[in-house]
Amino acid sequence: MLAIIGGTGLTQLANLTITHRQVARTPYGEPSGALTFGEINGHGIIFLARHGYGQTIPPHKVNYQANIWALKQHGVTHIASVASVGGIHPDLVPGTLVVPDQIIDYTHGRATTFFNDDGQSVEHIDFTEPYCSQLRLNIMKAAASIHEPCIDHGVYACVQGPRLETAAEINRLERDGADMVGMTGMPEACLARELELCYAAIGVVSNYAAGRGSSKTAIQANEIKDALTPAMTRVRLVLEQLVALHGASNTP
Repeated sequence: MLAIIGGTGLTQLANLTITHRQVARTPYGEPSGALTFGEINGHGIIFLARHGYGQTIPPHKVNYQANIWALKQHGVTHIASVASVGGIHPDLVPGTLVVPDQIIDYTHGRATTFFNDDGQSVEHIDFTEPYCSQLRLNIMKAAASIHEPCIDHGVYACVQGPRLETAAEINRLERDGADMVGMTGMPEACLARELELCYAAIGVVSNYAAGRGSSKTAIQANEIKDALTPAMTRVRLVLEQLVALHGASNTP
């Protein structure tokens, strides 16, 4: 089953016919909200709003362990994550959709693994390629099927938040090779890998990163909203096609 984790600007799917919601309990506490079960064009999915359905949970307080565990517990095999990002690379202007292929983790103090129990054997997951190549390909196919431009690579820098970055910090991220900056990509991606879930992300560029473009001296909140609202409408259409592709590939 495919799950969609919605980020800032995507707390619901307008094209989702909801069948039921279910509160999940996990060994790691409660997820960001009840799991929303439903169908898009006859294909079943689970939707979860990362920041809560009222957009009340900041990035550093998201219970990533509970979210990923709950989805796995309810039969999910694939996760498509949607997250807003700031554009560092010149091509990543506000409104751009991008499917990252690499990630750099700058977060701290987050629960980053399920392998924490005393006496548990040490596990070292391979994370050379942090995103599922097949799901990335399907996202690109879904976008292409509706002629939606989407950049098929990029390095996602995951920072702690909830504050936005300084221009100097963005300069450092750029020197490190980052193309975009966000606050929720980790530990979500590595936790999914630990539970052997196929995970990929759609980055929605909501603004120029600090010190870039119209964010040269400050990032304007109204500009973020102006970019996100129409972009998320386009993302919903891509997800609709992705669900159809996933459903078709799993039809006997």
